[in-house]
Amino acid sequence: MINNQVILVTGGTGSFGKKFIDILLNSFPKVKKIIIYSRDEFKQFEMQERLKNQKNFNKLRFFLGDIRDKSRLLMALAGVDIIVHAAALKQVPAAEYNPMEFIKTNVLGTQNIIECALESKVKKVIALSTDKACSPINLYGATKLCADKIVLSANNIKGKKKISFSVVRYGNVINSRGSVVPKLLKEESSGKFSITDLKMTRFSITLQEGVEAVIWSLFNCKGGEILIPKIPSYNLLTLTRAINKKNKIRIIGIRPGEKIHEEMILPSDSYLTLDIGKYYIIANNLITKKNIKKRLQGKNVKLDFHYKSDTNNIFLNEVKLKKIILNEISPRDI
Repeated sequence: MINNQVILVTGGTGSFGKKFIDILLNSFPKVKKIIIYSRDEFKQFEMQERLKNQKNFNKLRFFLGDIRDKSRLLMALAGVDIIVHAAALKQVPAAEYNPMEFIKTNVLGTQNIIECALESKVKKVIALSTDKACSPINLYGATKLCADKIVLSANNIKGKKKISFSVVRYGNVINSRGSVVPKLLKEESSGKFSITDLKMTRFSITLQEGVEAVIWSLFNCKGGEILIPKIPSYNLLTLTRAINKKNKIRIIGIRPGEKIHEEMILPSDSYLTLDIGKYYIIANNLITKKNIKKRLQGKNVKLDFHYKSDTNNIFLNEVKLKKIILNEISPRDI
């Protein structure tokens, strides 16, 4: 599903896109072409400079454009086999104050992806989602829930076209732009950490694990699934101690639209959810579930199953968090 294919990555200059493209170049040398589709010319320039000495650099194409622009997107999809849709506006507080901008990018932009994919010869679309799309209380999560729904529903309108639409949902990437770890590292030298709530928990995933989930989906998802990796949680207070135990804690209260705990599978999703070992899969209907169960030897979860960050059975302690931070965070991320 990757070798000899043309892959377009929306939001290709973001945290996920950079890691995904690095892994494609190193692990799949027979990939035909990788198109980085994004709207930031400077980030594209930076990416070109960083990768220009790569052995397979000649397989990269940099395409300046916005997913809001359907005609530009359609032009970029000429000859494309696979779309990995990572472009989104993501900052929770920004969404609360700029709701229409988030709707235009996250919802209408995703609609453009689907319509252009159906008009082109694309074979597979994998859209990245977030734990905030599960039972959303903020605008960002609501836009991502809408995006998930329209991606999955696209399987119902494809007709006889050989194309599939799937979603990969996961929690906070430990070193993504705007995330809590780089923020706390910036504050470390001040002797104080500003945190929202001592009880707050979050799911945690590394960029490597996120990319692995997407690559797994490219090989195994057939359409109509939400793939969810089994990942650990952490407590915000434990995170501050992993960075610096001596720093004082200043409680600033939760931000607009923020949850104390995150969720990825609701009890109401459980009757469509399968445990396939390393991942959970939520099917969009019972027929899809039956096919996945047979194909991947999936097991039914309990009917009241709830995948939530505070009741997760895997938690990161200070030692593990410190190790992840040392491995994942580089000085340029701070």
